[in-house]
Amino acid sequence: MIKYNVFGVGNALVDFVTRAEDEFLKENKIRKGVMTLVDSADQAAVLEKLHNLNPLLRSGGSAANTMIGIANCGGTGCYTGKVSTDRYGAFYKEDMEKAGISFEVPAGTGNTGTCLVITSPDGERTMLTALGISSELHPSDIHLEKLKESEIAYLEGYLWDRQNTKDASVFTMDNAKKMGKRVAYTYSDPFCVHRSREDFIKITKEYVDIAFCNHEEAMALTQTENPEDAIVELGNYCPLVFMTWSSHGCYLSENGVNRLVPGFPVKPIDSNGAGDAFAAGVLYGLTHGLDAAQSAKWGNYVASRVILEIGPRISYSLKGKINEILGSQS
Repeated sequence: MIKYNVFGVGNALVDFVTRAEDEFLKENKIRKGVMTLVDSADQAAVLEKLHNLNPLLRSGGSAANTMIGIANCGGTGCYTGKVSTDRYGAFYKEDMEKAGISFEVPAGTGNTGTCLVITSPDGERTMLTALGISSELHPSDIHLEKLKESEIAYLEGYLWDRQNTKDASVFTMDNAKKMGKRVAYTYSDPFCVHRSREDFIKITKEYVDIAFCNHEEAMALTQTENPEDAIVELGNYCPLVFMTWSSHGCYLSENGVNRLVPGFPVKPIDSNGAGDAFAAGVLYGLTHGLDAAQSAKWGNYVASRVILEIGPRISYSLKGKINEILGSQS
């Protein structure tokens, strides 16, 4: 019996979402526009300098943002990530469930992972991540019965940093395939691709049915110099690939046939969560009777809404709007 549209697996991080000028990033030697792993003390030192801006507190992590986006569209999901018994762990579980996502992973001991998300005036997001106990996710944390009750398994590339989280990823994908489930994978960030390129290609060819990436990740993975060549090459790895390219929209490769699905151009306020929201829209579409191109269009729309707000979530429900939106653009 299918109970969930998507079974998500990823890092469970409490996000501190705030804004800062580019000068602040330069002064604190923070590399703009990427995710950087830091220890909790260094993250806390930067956060202290920003405390007057009253950062927003959110349950997060890339795949978690996607799961919340699926629920916002009207879908269902179950999320697997590791948190602690501390106050942030309790907050994470409560916040995920309030957003409409099942979260039943037993808590561990230590510090719940946190991520400082800084948005620049141009809408670019920069992240300082202290993984904490999120990096302690093991195969034993994967609830196979809930996976069996789901249509698609969705995993994030950020998990490919520790052996145990790699093992949990492969365990999930392997069991999903044995159960006849589709596996969806996001490469997460160019730095993940650069560090794990060969592994990503291998698991994509072996397990992945649906791949998500932006144009920078696609070029890094395929070692090509332009996005059009990258999507063609990625189509050789996986039957269904969605590659976002900013205002261009989404390039879709379906069984080797490539096409551009135009986006919904807007002036972004905050790019944080755009790729996660896109994946949410696509996965919602694929589990609700839409074809790949329609799902890409809906994903483009969901992404265009989230970048008009601060943080990786849309503050209003998109449930029931899909027919209106899909009919608004050729």
